[in-house]
Amino acid sequence: MNDQLSTLSPPGHTTAQDARPAAMVFVRDRDSEGVIRQSFAGLGVANVEFFTGGIDAAITTLAQRPSPRLLITDVSGVSDPASRINTLADVCEPGVGVVVIGDNNDIRLYRNLKDAGIVEYFFKPLVVNLLTQTFNTILTGNVQQRGTRTGKLVFVMGLHGGDGATTIAINTAWHLAQNGQRRVLVFDLDLQFGDAALQLDATPSHALREALEHPDRVDDLFLQRGVTHVTERLDLLAALENLGEDIPVNEDAVLALLGNLLQRYRFVFVDMPAALAPSLMRVLTLPSTLLLVSTGSLASARDVVRWRQQFGPNTPERVTLHVMNKAGALSSLSVPDFIRAVGSPPDIIIPHDREIAIASKLGIGAVQKCAPLQRGLTPLYRNLAGEGVPPRHSLLKRLLG
Repeated sequence: MNDQLSTLSPPGHTTAQDARPAAMVFVRDRDSEGVIRQSFAGLGVANVEFFTGGIDAAITTLAQRPSPRLLITDVSGVSDPASRINTLADVCEPGVGVVVIGDNNDIRLYRNLKDAGIVEYFFKPLVVNLLTQTFNTILTGNVQQRGTRTGKLVFVMGLHGGDGATTIAINTAWHLAQNGQRRVLVFDLDLQFGDAALQLDATPSHALREALEHPDRVDDLFLQRGVTHVTERLDLLAALENLGEDIPVNEDAVLALLGNLLQRYRFVFVDMPAALAPSLMRVLTLPSTLLLVSTGSLASARDVVRWRQQFGPNTPERVTLHVMNKAGALSSLSVPDFIRAVGSPPDIIIPHDREIAIASKLGIGAVQKCAPLQRGLTPLYRNLAGEGVPPRHSLLKRLLG
């Protein structure tokens, strides 16, 4: 939520690229509001929006609107402030500096809130000078924080052509952006044959190639102009370069670009071509969720085993999930045979279904309305959103016969 901010405009200055308010304030009492207004006045910051209400009002509002650079929210009377801060983080863009005010002078509360990623906590009655110093630090990009928080990185890798990895990546990203109100970017690393833009009915640009060739040039203005805005909360970074060109993908450039993107988006989905993956192993071992997407073919079973061996066991920072797509198709092994070949069942199973096959050819609108696919992906949605995933045995039992 509160990553160290990149260089920003001076307090009170709003550029065309940054139309967000400098700050949004959610406060319950007039005395605190008056002190906060005085602090902003002393800094010369006029682009501030005030709301009556506390953290619940902030969560509701930020789920519907772009995040400011500085967010002030009130947790007075809240029984579990740290938990509500974590909920707030899910609807905020990662680069927001959050200041919390409340009525509880408790060192344990202070530590819990700092661990949750806030910049500072002040208990009432508020003091103008202390607020002014903190606000200025955030708005000028000089935050030094202990509990930083970046976006979540999700790699989606189809083991073979036609596995449906791009459809799964696009559909999951769309769901989290539209239904989960997260700020999401899809990053298609197949610069010559990628389908992400096609499935989103969007136009790719040359910005991705430029970013990979010159990562030092990537800044707020570049990303503002270079990404394709698909919806209010879903962006795309994709290219469609000439077939006759040799376009090497430099791993250091990818690492630099991802570091930049993860400060701006709650989720970054990377559509990773399997042929490119062996040259990007440092990228793939970043803290992330890796989705291995396969069909039920014998070659898929072999390669699921190989990639799981490559990545090793899951850790608290890095998780590999196997998505078996088109389960039960005529060209597939039976599910029991596939499990015996791999040594473990898939984490997510999407059945072979005529409705899914038709919808996947018609774009994101049709795919979102495809009930069999949505049912199959529900555990993935919940996993990525940090929700509890209930046991899901019925489909596996049916496929096992």
